[in-house]
Amino acid sequence: MSEGTLDRRAVAAALVRTANTAPGGPMLVVCGLGSATYDIGAAGDRPENFYLWGAMGGAAMIGLGLALAQPTRRVLVVTGDGEALMGMGALATIAAMQPANLSVVILDNGQFGETGHQRSHTGLGTDLAAVAAGCGWRKTAKIDDMAGVAALAPRLQAEALLAVIRISPAEVPRFLPIRDGALLTRRMRDALGVPAD
Repeated sequence: MSEGTLDRRAVAAALVRTANTAPGGPMLVVCGLGSATYDIGAAGDRPENFYLWGAMGGAAMIGLGLALAQPTRRVLVVTGDGEALMGMGALATIAAMQPANLSVVILDNGQFGETGHQRSHTGLGTDLAAVAAGCGWRKTAKIDDMAGVAALAPRLQAEALLAVIRISPAEVPRFLPIRDGALLTRRMRDALGVPAD
């Protein structure tokens, strides 16, 4: 399988712009651990971002929980191919629940970037958009150029879908956003107007 060529930081910046301009208010963004968190944080930290720091495979399920708890808000999960592979059961669960306000974007570089850039299953041919469709997702997309990323923006703001964006495996400088889980939880609750316990 050929490598993706898109710059991951340019893709993340486009996703954050999409999240910030959603009709009905800013989208809630759950970032998978590792590079997805670094990329979204580098594109612009915001109270509606929830970064995961050690929940491999958990981003999609946390996104599902937020979508179900906040049905009037759009929720976007941004994660990598390695994490999506680790939590593939989440794709089936989300398809079964069919929340209308949840989208998942998988940044696919075909590698396990956090553990030494070993080739991942997607680098060996696994098609996560096809897996999601097989699980029952009604709308999926595969994107390999910035025109496709731009065309994805209004869909993320209005539809439930899973999109796989093929990005370059090139290493970029790490940007470490907030790591304090209690603070992240508190500021997300504040952004949602949920009173403290």
